Amino acid sequence: MKKMIVCLVAAVSFVWAGATSSNVTLFQPAELNGVTLKAGEYKVVVNGDKLTLQNGKTKAEAPVKSEQNAEKFGSTSIRYSNGDGKMKITEIRIGGTTTKLLVN
Repeated sequence: MKKMIVCLVAAVSFVWAGATSSNVTLFQPAELNGVTLKAGEYKVVVNGDKLTLQNGKTKAEAPVKSEQNAEKFGSTSIRYSNGDGKMKITEIRIGGTTTKLLVN
């Protein structure tokens, strides 16, 4: 029975490593890779080196680099840069994990 549980946990972790997802709330319009996203809740999906933010039919994709922080983040947060009067998403920190997503 213990071996079966260990195998199940290992299988789930391999699936999680392939594509991870989370949710994030944008409190203001923001841009990701040239696509303007309205304020609202978005599903964050990372598959390899590709980040996807999706809310219904609205979808934006961008190349991303994943880094690990020394400590877990207390909540999910987004870092922006302000260029040309537009808030551009540059980083997403996933709450409850050590994962930091850097948008290329």
